[in-house]
Amino acid sequence: MKIEGFELRRVAMPLVSPFRTSFGTQTARDILLVKAVADAASGWGECVTLPDPIYSPEYTEGAVDVMKRFLIPALAAAGVSDAPSVAEALKKFKSHRMAKGALEMAVLDAELRAEGRSFARELGSVHDRVPCGVSVGIMDSIPQLLDAVGGYLDAGYVRIKLKIEPGWDIEPVRAVRERFGDDVLLQVDANTAYTLGDARHLAKLDAFDLLLIEQPLEEEDLIGHADLAKVVKTPICLDETITSAQTAAAAIRLGATQVINIKPGRVGGYLEARRIHDLAAAHGVPVWCGGMVESGIGRAANVALASLPGFTLPGDVSASDRFYATDVTPPFVMHDGHLGVPQGPGLGVEPIPEILDEITTSVEWVPAA
Repeated sequence: MKIEGFELRRVAMPLVSPFRTSFGTQTARDILLVKAVADAASGWGECVTLPDPIYSPEYTEGAVDVMKRFLIPALAAAGVSDAPSVAEALKKFKSHRMAKGALEMAVLDAELRAEGRSFARELGSVHDRVPCGVSVGIMDSIPQLLDAVGGYLDAGYVRIKLKIEPGWDIEPVRAVRERFGDDVLLQVDANTAYTLGDARHLAKLDAFDLLLIEQPLEEEDLIGHADLAKVVKTPICLDETITSAQTAAAAIRLGATQVINIKPGRVGGYLEARRIHDLAAAHGVPVWCGGMVESGIGRAANVALASLPGFTLPGDVSASDRFYATDVTPPFVMHDGHLGVPQGPGLGVEPIPEILDEITTSVEWVPAA
């Protein structure tokens, strides 16, 4: 397969409601889509950067710049013709995993479309559908939170994740448990909002039989998470900390994590995500697939990843209408709390041309020759 170039397309997608976390509130997504154009087929990737470097050091304008100035020229110079070669060609450039992951995803989609194979099959899927969890943002009041959670449970979601921060943690969790009972699969996500000094406070969450507490401390604080795990009985799950199979191995060895949230964009792509899955499975560590408010393009790939055998906990693979009134692809619709795994060539989905044109804010062509 000869890659001719990459189309960098920005699309604006408003959210159905504001989504607030400990690091900010999103009301719309400015998404960078990457299209790899090759002689045999074209493929799509999605870059999960945010506009500002608040979740990770990466941000969307920076991703565009590094792709144009460094990453795509390096792929061209190396004559890359398949997805496994992408990481090797780009390894001399430090970090920028989300940008690298988007390029690898687009090349992998093109390669698999040309060969008539699906993303799910390529990654090692063992399920034809995956359970859906939903991430519930920080609300203005507990009654508002309870209404939101009730709506998601009525819709069929099988797991609820509550975003927390100092001042919005124990009481919201208590209220959800008291209203909806102990049978609801419930977990919390702090997005690095706490310090080790909050250990005794976080231990109060043990009373609510949570699946896990996600990323309570700063991403670089492996030792702190290991120490916290000695105080808190609720399993610690790392998210922002896990940037590669190497960091995952270190976290497991130190006892800093008992569960891992795998976000493909954060770790540099779906092939590295699969390596982390395999590593965790070898150590008996459960994993689940995190979300970054993706469009249907990223959602399709996440659903495929979540169908691997080690993904034993429901992930943030919600239906399209959780975030978007109109998705860029045919919408993912939940049935009995699950989403079907696309089985067509590549991602198994493509953007709807008229919708794509309507939401596009800019398009730039970068040749790979």
